Amino acid sequence: MNLYLRYFDRETLVHTVDEAIAFLSEIEEVGMNPVLEADIREYAASDVFYPKRYKVRPRVYFIIIKTEADNMQDFKDKKAVHNTAAMMGTTKPAAPVIVRLNEVKPGWYEGMIDFKRVLLVPGTGKYQYRDTQFVAHVKANSGIDCYNRIVDYLRERVDERSQFPSAKGKNFKFRYLGMAK
Repeated sequence: MNLYLRYFDRETLVHTVDEAIAFLSEIEEVGMNPVLEADIREYAASDVFYPKRYKVRPRVYFIIIKTEADNMQDFKDKKAVHNTAAMMGTTKPAAPVIVRLNEVKPGWYEGMIDFKRVLLVPGTGKYQYRDTQFVAHVKANSGIDCYNRIVDYLRERVDERSQFPSAKGKNFKFRYLGMAK
Protein backbone atom coordinates (compact mmCIF):
# COMPACT_ATOMS: atom_id res chain seq x y z
CA MET A 1 0.00 0.00 0.00
CA ASN A 2 1.41 3.39 -1.00
CA LEU A 3 0.61 6.83 0.40
CA TYR A 4 -0.24 10.02 -1.46
CA LEU A 5 0.43 13.23 0.51
CA ARG A 6 -0.51 16.79 -0.40
CA TYR A 7 -0.03 20.14 1.27
CA PHE A 8 -1.19 22.98 -1.02
CA ASP A 9 0.84 22.52 -4.24
CA ARG A 10 3.42 20.19 -2.68
CA GLU A 11 2.53 16.55 -3.29
CA THR A 12 4.20 13.19 -3.40
CA LEU A 13 3.50 9.48 -3.68
CA VAL A 14 5.62 7.39 -1.30
CA HIS A 15 6.01 3.67 -0.77
CA THR A 16 6.75 3.66 2.99
CA VAL A 17 5.63 5.52 6.09
CA ASP A 18 9.22 6.65 6.71
CA GLU A 19 9.27 8.39 3.31
CA ALA A 20 5.98 10.09 4.17
CA ILE A 21 7.33 11.33 7.48
CA ALA A 22 10.51 12.56 5.78
CA PHE A 23 8.40 14.48 3.23
CA LEU A 24 6.31 16.11 5.97
CA SER A 25 9.42 16.92 8.02
CA GLU A 26 10.68 19.05 5.11
CA ILE A 27 7.57 21.25 5.37
CA GLU A 28 8.19 23.65 8.22
CA GLU A 29 4.51 24.67 8.73
CA VAL A 30 3.44 21.07 9.40
CA GLY A 31 5.55 20.88 12.55
CA MET A 32 6.31 17.17 12.62
CA ASN A 33 6.32 15.82 16.18
CA PRO A 34 6.27 12.35 17.80
CA VAL A 35 2.49 12.41 18.31
CA LEU A 36 1.81 13.25 14.64
CA GLU A 37 4.36 10.65 13.53
CA ALA A 38 2.70 7.96 15.67
CA ASP A 39 -0.74 8.87 14.30
CA ILE A 40 0.48 8.68 10.70
CA ARG A 41 2.07 5.27 11.36
CA GLU A 42 -1.17 4.07 12.97
CA TYR A 43 -3.24 5.29 9.99
CA ALA A 44 -0.89 3.58 7.50
CA ALA A 45 -1.06 0.28 9.42
CA SER A 46 -4.85 0.34 9.84
CA ASP A 47 -7.51 -1.17 7.56
CA VAL A 48 -9.07 2.27 7.04
CA PHE A 49 -9.07 3.37 3.39
CA TYR A 50 -10.71 6.77 3.49
CA PRO A 51 -8.46 9.84 3.17
CA LYS A 52 -7.14 11.34 6.38
CA ARG A 53 -6.57 15.04 6.86
CA TYR A 54 -4.48 16.69 9.51
CA LYS A 55 -4.96 20.25 10.71
CA VAL A 56 -1.93 22.50 10.41
CA ARG A 57 -3.70 25.69 11.51
CA PRO A 58 -7.28 26.99 11.22
CA ARG A 59 -8.69 26.07 7.78
CA VAL A 60 -5.32 24.68 6.61
CA TYR A 61 -4.78 20.92 6.32
CA PHE A 62 -2.57 18.34 4.67
CA ILE A 63 -4.05 15.06 3.45
CA ILE A 64 -2.90 11.47 3.23
CA ILE A 65 -4.59 8.97 0.91
CA LYS A 66 -3.87 5.25 0.76
CA THR A 67 -3.52 4.01 -2.79
CA GLU A 68 -2.39 1.00 -4.75
CA ALA A 69 -0.93 3.20 -7.51
CA ASP A 70 2.77 2.61 -8.18
CA ASN A 71 3.47 6.10 -9.48
CA MET A 72 1.98 9.58 -9.46
CA GLN A 73 0.57 9.30 -13.01
CA ASP A 74 -1.39 6.14 -12.16
CA PHE A 75 -2.73 7.88 -9.07
CA LYS A 76 -3.79 10.95 -11.06
CA ASP A 77 -5.45 8.75 -13.70
CA LYS A 78 -7.26 6.83 -10.92
CA LYS A 79 -6.00 3.52 -12.23
CA ALA A 80 -5.47 2.07 -8.75
CA VAL A 81 -8.61 3.13 -6.94
CA HIS A 82 -9.17 1.00 -3.88
CA ASN A 83 -12.42 -0.95 -4.25
CA THR A 84 -13.80 -1.52 -0.73
CA ALA A 85 -16.82 -3.48 -2.04
CA ALA A 86 -14.53 -6.03 -3.69
CA MET A 87 -12.46 -6.29 -0.50
CA MET A 88 -15.54 -7.04 1.58
CA GLY A 89 -16.61 -9.85 -0.77
CA THR A 90 -19.58 -8.01 -2.23
CA THR A 91 -20.13 -9.25 -5.73
CA LYS A 92 -21.70 -6.10 -7.10
CA PRO A 93 -21.28 -2.61 -5.65
CA ALA A 94 -24.51 -0.71 -5.00
CA ALA A 95 -25.54 1.53 -7.87
CA PRO A 96 -25.49 5.25 -7.14
CA VAL A 97 -28.90 6.79 -6.48
CA ILE A 98 -28.74 8.92 -9.64
CA VAL A 99 -28.20 5.87 -11.84
CA ARG A 100 -31.06 3.96 -10.23
CA LEU A 101 -33.38 6.98 -10.41
CA ASN A 102 -32.83 7.52 -14.12
CA GLU A 103 -32.84 3.85 -15.14
CA VAL A 104 -35.73 3.44 -17.61
CA LYS A 105 -37.81 0.43 -16.63
CA PRO A 106 -41.52 0.85 -17.42
CA GLY A 107 -43.94 -0.77 -14.99
CA TRP A 108 -45.29 -0.42 -11.48
CA TYR A 109 -43.29 1.21 -8.71
CA GLU A 110 -43.86 1.53 -5.00
CA GLY A 111 -42.74 4.99 -3.94
CA MET A 112 -42.40 6.19 -0.35
CA ILE A 113 -41.84 9.86 0.42
CA ASP A 114 -41.35 11.56 3.80
CA PHE A 115 -42.27 15.22 3.56
CA LYS A 116 -43.17 18.24 5.73
CA ARG A 117 -46.91 18.79 5.50
CA VAL A 118 -48.54 22.04 6.62
CA LEU A 119 -51.58 21.36 8.81
CA LEU A 120 -54.00 23.61 10.69
CA VAL A 121 -54.01 23.12 14.46
CA PRO A 122 -57.74 23.23 15.31
CA GLY A 123 -57.45 24.67 18.85
CA THR A 124 -55.17 27.59 17.99
CA GLY A 125 -55.98 28.31 14.37
CA LYS A 126 -52.24 28.30 13.60
CA TYR A 127 -50.40 26.18 11.07
CA GLN A 128 -47.54 23.82 11.76
CA TYR A 129 -45.27 21.47 9.83
CA ARG A 130 -45.75 17.76 10.47
CA ASP A 131 -43.57 14.95 9.20
CA THR A 132 -45.77 12.87 6.95
CA GLN A 133 -45.07 9.63 5.14
CA PHE A 134 -46.88 8.88 1.90
CA VAL A 135 -46.69 5.53 0.11
CA ALA A 136 -48.19 4.88 -3.32
CA HIS A 137 -48.11 2.34 -6.12
CA VAL A 138 -47.52 4.23 -9.33
CA LYS A 139 -47.26 3.23 -12.97
CA ALA A 140 -44.09 4.96 -14.18
CA ASN A 141 -41.11 4.66 -16.50
CA SER A 142 -38.34 5.19 -13.93
CA GLY A 143 -37.67 6.05 -10.30
CA ILE A 144 -37.59 9.78 -11.04
CA ASP A 145 -40.87 9.50 -12.95
CA CYS A 146 -42.37 7.75 -9.91
CA TYR A 147 -41.15 10.61 -7.68
CA ASN A 148 -42.54 13.28 -10.02
CA ARG A 149 -45.95 11.59 -10.22
CA ILE A 150 -46.19 11.29 -6.43
CA VAL A 151 -45.16 14.91 -5.84
CA ASP A 152 -47.57 16.18 -8.55
CA TYR A 153 -50.38 14.22 -6.90
CA LEU A 154 -49.56 15.59 -3.45
CA ARG A 155 -49.19 19.20 -4.61
CA GLU A 156 -52.84 19.14 -5.70
CA ARG A 157 -54.04 17.77 -2.35
CA VAL A 158 -51.97 19.40 0.43
CA ASP A 159 -51.26 22.98 1.46
CA GLU A 160 -48.94 24.71 -1.04
CA ARG A 161 -46.48 25.55 1.78
CA SER A 162 -45.71 21.86 2.30
CA GLN A 163 -42.09 20.93 1.64
CA PHE A 164 -41.02 17.98 -0.49
CA PRO A 165 -37.55 16.38 -0.32
CA SER A 166 -35.19 15.81 -3.18
CA ALA A 167 -35.58 12.58 -5.11
CA LYS A 168 -31.87 11.93 -4.50
CA GLY A 169 -32.12 12.18 -0.71
CA LYS A 170 -32.89 9.67 1.99
CA ASN A 171 -36.53 10.80 2.29
CA PHE A 172 -37.57 9.22 -1.00
CA LYS A 173 -37.38 5.48 -1.60
CA PHE A 174 -38.76 3.39 -4.39
CA ARG A 175 -38.76 -0.16 -5.63
CA TYR A 176 -39.71 -1.69 -8.91
CA LEU A 177 -42.71 -4.03 -8.63
CA GLY A 178 -42.80 -5.31 -12.20
CA MET A 179 -45.02 -4.91 -15.24
CA ALA A 180 -48.15 -6.12 -13.44
CA LYS A 181 -49.16 -5.07 -9.97
